[in-house]
Amino acid sequence: MNYYSLNKQAPNTSFRDAVIKGLAPDKGLYFPESITPLSDDFFKNIDQLSHTEIAFQAIKQFVSPEIPEDVLKTIVEETLSFKFPVVQLNDHISTLELFHGPTMAFKDVGARFMARCLGYFNKDNTNEVTVLVATSGDTGGAVANGFLGVKGVNVIILYPSGKVSDIQEKQLTTLGQNITALEVNGTFDDCQAMVKRAFLDDALTSKMQLTSANSINVARWLPQLFYFIFAYKQLHKKYNDIVFSVPSGNFGNVCAGMMAQQLGLPINHFIASNNENNVVTEYLKTQLYTPRPSVQTISNAMDVGDPSNFIRIQEIYKNKFETLKDNVSSFSFSDDETREAMQEIYTQFNYVADPHGAVGYLGSKAYLKENPNAHCVFLETAHPTKFLDVVEAVIKEEQPLPEQIQSVMDKEKVSVLISTYEDLKNYLLK
Repeated sequence: MNYYSLNKQAPNTSFRDAVIKGLAPDKGLYFPESITPLSDDFFKNIDQLSHTEIAFQAIKQFVSPEIPEDVLKTIVEETLSFKFPVVQLNDHISTLELFHGPTMAFKDVGARFMARCLGYFNKDNTNEVTVLVATSGDTGGAVANGFLGVKGVNVIILYPSGKVSDIQEKQLTTLGQNITALEVNGTFDDCQAMVKRAFLDDALTSKMQLTSANSINVARWLPQLFYFIFAYKQLHKKYNDIVFSVPSGNFGNVCAGMMAQQLGLPINHFIASNNENNVVTEYLKTQLYTPRPSVQTISNAMDVGDPSNFIRIQEIYKNKFETLKDNVSSFSFSDDETREAMQEIYTQFNYVADPHGAVGYLGSKAYLKENPNAHCVFLETAHPTKFLDVVEAVIKEEQPLPEQIQSVMDKEKVSVLISTYEDLKNYLLK
């Protein structure tokens, strides 16, 4: 499989080079040259397939021939070493729990898959690769955990100071070894802008091999399509019209669901559920795409004012606005509405949702008003204890810390404070 830049000003390249480069030389995101749907039999017989077999068949075309099939099967098996349960709340709403991995966030899948791909590509290479990643919350911890100890790979994580939860900060600042956390005096958008600028800085790229582990990287983004298929496997015998409500920040997750749809997954619609950072919600109303500075909210992993992956979504639907609108709805909700939803989910269903999941739940309810026959699955993208202060303040009940969280809480935070791109550049060149 070859990949092309969505800016159309760079040469096409292989999966290996797309993973190692992260971003194309013309600043564009990479996109696969073709998408071949899986057979009808694959979905008809999906109940007979394991998660590993489903994921292997779904991802194989995107990584071949650079990763041999036996190696790919091992990578997939190691990536998916935890469960992906669907929990039904009522006849119309379920939640897909994506927090059973090592850092208790949906990004564990993409981070673990990418780390293993990069480890394979780098196994005989004497040159080090530097993974540069911006995080609004969960990406940093997932990438740090996924890449910890990977030979020949150094990881530099930029995160906005004071704008991630205490647990998220611990997960990305306490591991040591080949992981370094840079604490940025600014927003996530500032972190992301620094990372993008670094990739285009000849003074850096001539001296080191930089790549990204944000969802701009194809190896981080594409494997997220797995769990949409896993959820379908669990629900398809019971419901005909399954719709996914995805809490959306950088739009990589919902975009991966749409790639599963392109592979033939029988899903007709997606809901992009936003907090007050609602650029895409407004676009679907007005056809005007107007990025703006992000606003801080209690669902901080979605505090993105210019979502990188939206251009991939437009490409999937051939840049046709009406086709896009047929396939995706978007709704935006305030922090107060999010807190009310968390309380409602707890009171009515005895289920504890994190703020991001609560936004997904609100998107489901909004969609069901106009589409009462659908069954909406909202993605619970992180364990509620990762947002302990918000969750406990809302439901007024102390939450026990899972083992994955307890293991980092007593460790000492180690970070390097930076404020400008020059600070980042000087750190990388030291």
